[in-house]
Amino acid sequence: MSLSTHVLDAVNGRPAAGLRVSWFAEALVATRETDADGRITDWGADLTPGVHRLVFATGEWFAARRQPTFYPEVSVAFEVTDAAAHHHVPLLLSPFAYSTYRGS
Repeated sequence: MSLSTHVLDAVNGRPAAGLRVSWFAEALVATRETDADGRITDWGADLTPGVHRLVFATGEWFAARRQPTFYPEVSVAFEVTDAAAHHHVPLLLSPFAYSTYRGS
């Protein structure tokens, strides 16, 4: 059905606006940038069952803010078993740590 993500800058307590995210299934599906609220909700494609991956371009995002980071990118793999369900993949980000979970 649908895929969304929300990226929060944990250091500044703000949405991570303008962060490039690429969605892969077997190949690249789409690339988008997070909006002013740190979200991507419209990928222009539907989910299919199988393994998917979101790749967050954290290195270039931190570099644009003149902030060093340990992670040049964050890759989150997840499995879709029910393509009719909504899948939300949030990312809580700082220069030297990140966390993610299955959101709602």
